[in-house]
Amino acid sequence: MPEIVLLSGKGGTGKTSLAAAFATLGKNLVVADCDVDAANLYLVLQPRDYIYEPFISGYKARIDYNSCTQCGLCQEYCRFGAISVITDPAYPKGKITISHTACDGCKLCARICPIQAISMIPSDKSLWFAGNFRNGKMVHARLAPGEENSGKLVSLVREKARQTAKETGWQRIIIDGPPGTGCSAIASMTGTDKVIVVTEPSRSGFHDMKRILELVHQFRIPSCVIINKFTLNKGFTRDIENWCLENNIQVAGKISFSPDIVHAMVHCASITEWKPSSETASEIKAVYNKIILPAFSAFRGSGE
Repeated sequence: MPEIVLLSGKGGTGKTSLAAAFATLGKNLVVADCDVDAANLYLVLQPRDYIYEPFISGYKARIDYNSCTQCGLCQEYCRFGAISVITDPAYPKGKITISHTACDGCKLCARICPIQAISMIPSDKSLWFAGNFRNGKMVHARLAPGEENSGKLVSLVREKARQTAKETGWQRIIIDGPPGTGCSAIASMTGTDKVIVVTEPSRSGFHDMKRILELVHQFRIPSCVIINKFTLNKGFTRDIENWCLENNIQVAGKISFSPDIVHAMVHCASITEWKPSSETASEIKAVYNKIILPAFSAFRGSGE
């Protein structure tokens, strides 16, 4: 089944706004929000979730103070600085404590505790969801603050999105990936059919676009570029276009800056829903017809 992912080298390029627009242009789509560290696509698409399950992102150490003798051995062996001694009137020598933010979940303290006063508890504050939205199905997740393994959570979201696509027979997935080049971005793009890199006409946008394209090239995935908000700096837009031309990278389209995009998101709608006849919406539709629709139509059973 075709999987198209939108990525960006940095935050703020408008990647999620474009993902929302593409998701509301087609029908019978499965949308996967893989920006699990700062998920916000659900705010626009407003899915009615029918699955709501925890994600075990790791484990944290917990001390049983009824058993702990305050020997300090765990603090001595901890290499993450997660175990310290605090002043507590009930403990003359100080109280051994564990910072859940600093704890790496390596389990060493639990293994070396001579009286087994330390246990490992699962970190289950992160959640993943599946639901219906007005144009199809959506799978999304939220990584709880301080939790780790965002790459594993992204992989889970993509796995559930594929299962949903098979169950419905729609066989078409749009992925809103995270910004940057970290493990969650890699997990979002691995095995996809096309990467759309969204950039903006700024020095940082241009620089980070090059970084993400270099990463995509390592995975040998077909890619193209969309220059969002190009009217804000036409000089940088030309620089990006020239660089892409020199490096044989397709510029799939340029999208004008419009305050209407913000107004649309405030009303939980995409720009193509809020003002479908606007210049910006027309430019997005042109990119959809040029890039998204042909990729989907190439696979049998992907009818609108």
